[in-house]
Amino acid sequence: MKKVVKFGGSSLASPKQFKKAGEIIRSDKTRRYVVPSAPGKRNDKDEKVTDMLYACYDAASSGTAYKKLLNRIKERYVEIIDGLDLNLNLDFEFDRIEENFLKGAGRDYAASRGEYLNGILMAHYLGYEFIDAAEVIFFDDQGNFEAEATNRELSERLEHVERAVIPGFYGAKHDGTIKTFSRGGSDVTGSIVAKAIHADLYENWTDVSGFLVADPRIVDKPEVIETITYKELRELAYMGASVLHEDAIFPVRKEGIPINIRNTNKPADKGTLIVESTLRKPKYTITGIAGKKGFCAINIEKAMMNTEVGFGRKVLGVFEKFGISFEHMPSGIDTMTIMVHQDEFEEYEQSVIAGIHRAVEPDSVDLESDLALIAVVGRGMKATRGTAGRIFSALAHARINVKMIDQGSSELNIIIGVKNVDFEGAIKAIYDIFVTAELEN
Repeated sequence: MKKVVKFGGSSLASPKQFKKAGEIIRSDKTRRYVVPSAPGKRNDKDEKVTDMLYACYDAASSGTAYKKLLNRIKERYVEIIDGLDLNLNLDFEFDRIEENFLKGAGRDYAASRGEYLNGILMAHYLGYEFIDAAEVIFFDDQGNFEAEATNRELSERLEHVERAVIPGFYGAKHDGTIKTFSRGGSDVTGSIVAKAIHADLYENWTDVSGFLVADPRIVDKPEVIETITYKELRELAYMGASVLHEDAIFPVRKEGIPINIRNTNKPADKGTLIVESTLRKPKYTITGIAGKKGFCAINIEKAMMNTEVGFGRKVLGVFEKFGISFEHMPSGIDTMTIMVHQDEFEEYEQSVIAGIHRAVEPDSVDLESDLALIAVVGRGMKATRGTAGRIFSALAHARINVKMIDQGSSELNIIIGVKNVDFEGAIKAIYDIFVTAELEN
């Protein structure tokens, strides 16, 4: 059995956290491949090493004072090395980093050094082989990730390596220029490594015990989701629920490799298992609730709209012309509503209205602002009668007016539109009816 384990920045922010990660890895011999992030914040007032590297590079490459910033970064690593009693000196690496900063090696290079140095440190601490991600993770000249070439190189490189540390977040173009994934990209590296070695499990260790049913800033101590499918995760992530980088799903999904979100500070917690599909019944009717504020609705009315071939295409063509993507499009016989991000729409609102009038000659076009969208997601909803009715009942009891409801054909999710001011209250009401009430029963 082979496992890939990725540790986030908060899990490697200090010697104490490093020791926790080391104990987790050593407690299971199948945890053979480790993907570390750069050191994160040690406390709320602290800085992430990646942010410090950006600031240091910007100063050095622009000819302003940078030495103090560089020394502060050095101190972070020295603190970890001393705290772990390691016989390791990174002076040579820092000299090379300083030289490349002054040469203007690029912000991607600067940002990647946090993971690179932590990878060296982690490999030394564990006694594992260190493999520089720049040697095995490839991008083309335009900066696009090359999945096939990377998978081929990683598979060959790791085939005869029993245990290795591969830093997260970065790779290299063909000319050797360092290229990073988007922020949080160490999750993606872990997924790529898991695919390359045909791992049995990809463990992603962070500072939470998995995905929560609802946002803990809105619902007090929400339940943890035990098992979630990739489709459910995609729906919730799109609506803002984030513990895992969105692109981390795709490499392992194709291989049928589960992802386990675990808590470095509570290793006994099972966390959340993310799978392609499962026979496991969800603990509750719903799997999770997530949402976003800041939408507006463009309501279009026209008698006999349903008989006009191409009506919807013409309307959406107006939004496309101004580069506005739509979120949802509920419709009736004589009505159509387009839900869009309000900040994207406001700049072009009069032009869009005029465009709609020219394109389809509606009877009226009305706007409604300050709306929020809430996704109620769950594979259990398909087999449960009256889910939508329970949502309406909960919101009515909380005196919240529903502006829109849209259910996908998969019956995996229901999207509800409410006013921004009712957003938190709506999530609490839905959580109470599906989780709190079911727990009590």
